[in-house]
Amino acid sequence: MSENVIDNETQAQLDAFIKQEEGDSNDYKGMLAKFITLVAVGMSLFHLYAAYSIVPTQELRVIHVALVLFLVFLSFPIAASFKNRLMWWDVLIAIGSVAIAYYILNAGDALFDRNTFPNHMDVFVGICLILMILEAVRRTNGMILVGVTVLFLLYALFGNYLPAPWTHKGYDLDRLVGYMYMTLEGIYGTAVDVSATLIILFTIFGAFLQFTGAGKFFIDFSFAAMGGKSSGVGRTIVLSSFLLGGPSGSGVATTVTVGSVAAPMLEKVGYERNAAGGLLAAGGLGAIISPPVLGAAAFLIADFLKISYLDVLLMATIPTILFYLGLFVMVEIDVRKYGMKNIHFKATETAWQLTKKYWFHFFSLISIVIFMLMGFSPTMSVFWATMVSAASSMLREDTAIIPWVWFKGKEPLISGLYNSNLTKALANGSTSVLAIAATCAGAGLIVGTVTLTGLGLKFSSIVIQYAGGSLLLTTIFTALVVWVVGLAVPVTASYIICAVIAAPALINLGVPAFAAHMFIFYYAVLSEVSPPTALSPFAAAAICKGNPYKTTLQTWKYVAPAILVPFMFVLDQSGTGLLLMGSMDALAQADWMQIAWTSFTAVVGIICLAGGLQGWFIEKTKLFERVIMVIAGVALAYPSTEADLLGFIGFGLVLITQTITHLKSKQTTA
Repeated sequence: MSENVIDNETQAQLDAFIKQEEGDSNDYKGMLAKFITLVAVGMSLFHLYAAYSIVPTQELRVIHVALVLFLVFLSFPIAASFKNRLMWWDVLIAIGSVAIAYYILNAGDALFDRNTFPNHMDVFVGICLILMILEAVRRTNGMILVGVTVLFLLYALFGNYLPAPWTHKGYDLDRLVGYMYMTLEGIYGTAVDVSATLIILFTIFGAFLQFTGAGKFFIDFSFAAMGGKSSGVGRTIVLSSFLLGGPSGSGVATTVTVGSVAAPMLEKVGYERNAAGGLLAAGGLGAIISPPVLGAAAFLIADFLKISYLDVLLMATIPTILFYLGLFVMVEIDVRKYGMKNIHFKATETAWQLTKKYWFHFFSLISIVIFMLMGFSPTMSVFWATMVSAASSMLREDTAIIPWVWFKGKEPLISGLYNSNLTKALANGSTSVLAIAATCAGAGLIVGTVTLTGLGLKFSSIVIQYAGGSLLLTTIFTALVVWVVGLAVPVTASYIICAVIAAPALINLGVPAFAAHMFIFYYAVLSEVSPPTALSPFAAAAICKGNPYKTTLQTWKYVAPAILVPFMFVLDQSGTGLLLMGSMDALAQADWMQIAWTSFTAVVGIICLAGGLQGWFIEKTKLFERVIMVIAGVALAYPSTEADLLGFIGFGLVLITQTITHLKSKQTTA
């Protein structure tokens, strides 16, 4: 396997992209660093306890937000000029967030009972909390999401001044503040509930996999299993992105981790720099839609639809396969297109040797699904999967979450435990969730506004009216709305905003709710490949020394075959077969022939689109062949008999012409 050859300047760029996604936190030293580490460890332990035991919903959400705000204000500076300096106002606001939680919990049910008519103290505390959340969102995610949130709040306050159909009766400040934090509909609503019960547990689980060496194993295994030939490098990136991205759920982190190892190999086999970066970024993007973790928005889908997380994993299975199938086809075409050299890369150990040593990492990865199939709730499943990961890591000294020497008495008890991977994993589990949790709290303000004002139904009727009642146009408009929102805000926030304002339009036209939400989720993810939020392509460009915008265009090319997949499960009822009918119960009564046929047409459609977009298939394609393949791919993506027939005829025609060209080429070279 190749060594990591990233220079210091490039590493600084990559760190900046990761910080842009996760927030640019302080890097403290000494006692302050230890204090924040211990608070983060305590936060993880509390949430693990809450998963196993019973903590009332209201208390859990309030404590979760308080801990998040406390750590955000201590860990993230108010401005870059105050980086790595803890200021008195940070301490004051952090303590204030805990004081607000105490005020809410101490008041108990009485506080929630008077949400319609809050007293002056309630309003003051609520305004402080809202301002703290907006500041936490600004520190972790930037001003754009803050601006969007403030616009929604202003709409709630002054919507009565807007023209029809946007107008509503308007709400005074007391009513708005009371609704936002004295009920379970605003700040402490669905988004924070998911953050407190699932997202943080999955980040803890991901941290345990990271600090037990699972990430390194998945990359080593992919190189050993797929390496050896020129096309093997591309396949390795696809496989390792899937294995590494599944537990991490982070596109940028996956791109950087895989790219730091694979980028030199891509250059050696003949990949152009921007194309190499595009492939790396596309693989990283797949991390957000890959089971068993997906992105944070997937947990919100389960909560919005009131279904099990296992059903969400089920729905994501075939689309994820189609996404990576598209990448595999593009990689195979790359070998011919770029005339890649047949350079052999030898792994230090074979895939079988690695599996014999570290087989338990695979078990840790799939244990969540196994526990769910056994009937455990998603919360308990990830709790026990984390325990399994910790316990199985102790099988080998080089993966042990707690160093073996600690048990042998060769290291002091306290310092040994503090420096162990266990402490690092617990601390990382909490610190990694801060940006997402702050987003969820801010999104609660948006969802609260939409619920209070009825904006979702208004927006739905407006979209349908503009589309003239056409499902196809409504779907296109919805995709554009999600795309535009996704240009400015992270995937989680983009999904939440569009789920409450755009999903009703699709549902009102007969699209099943689960298909509508998955459609929005996928386009929220795909919007990540467009500037100014194209963090994965920009990070890949830094690794491969390419142009960020050209790399983004190359990423578009690699993910383009998957872009039409969401339309397949929205435009026709038969297309929901790609989502395996939305649930385990529905799947038991499903028409398996229909599911198989829909999946087959999707596969052929993706192959057609890949060939058309690459300009290569068996041989270099002529212009008319490219056009036919793109049209055939689009037709096969539309679930109807006539469209399928058109698609297969087009694909068959190009297959014949390409075969003739290939035979002539062989005769010429012979």
